[in-house]
Amino acid sequence: MHIDQVMQAGYLVLLGIVVVGYLAIQSRGHLKTMLKQGATWLFIFATIVVGYGVWSDMSETRLPRQSVFAEEGRIEVPRAGDGHYHLILRINGVPVPMIVDTGASDLVLSRADALRVGLSPEALVFTGRAQTANGRVETAHVRLPEVSVGGITDRFVPAVVNSGDMQKSLLGMSYLNRFSRIEMTRDRLILTR
Repeated sequence: MHIDQVMQAGYLVLLGIVVVGYLAIQSRGHLKTMLKQGATWLFIFATIVVGYGVWSDMSETRLPRQSVFAEEGRIEVPRAGDGHYHLILRINGVPVPMIVDTGASDLVLSRADALRVGLSPEALVFTGRAQTANGRVETAHVRLPEVSVGGITDRFVPAVVNSGDMQKSLLGMSYLNRFSRIEMTRDRLILTR
């Protein structure tokens, strides 16, 4: 559990204690009324929690992640609610969600994504080193037989597999440099070949 999740849970528990305390003070001596109000508040609280969870899940898919204008060789990516640009590459035919990271030198796959696209964990040799926001990690250099986005396909794309714990793979400059133009404007990333 991340620290922000612990803090959110703590906030919700504190809110629950305040509501229960308020009800107990307001309903002194009226147990039936207190239970009825408690059930109402519990229902409201549960509805808010469930609604927030559903909204979080829906916000991941409610907006298109990318628009492809194949005839123009252009891909437009809207900025997500988390402030990042997310792009879905097809690596060896497998869709892989990526975070566009202009601070990353390479196309960096998490171990889980490397396994999903058919790279054998036993064949990975972690001889490289990289400095990340979380410190130094070991990397394995690989070549991806096929990488495509929209109607654009590249073959034998160099990449690295990160030995550290990564939530999502990163689309770094080694791949972005394959585009003739990279533009960020009004919450959109525009890649042109």
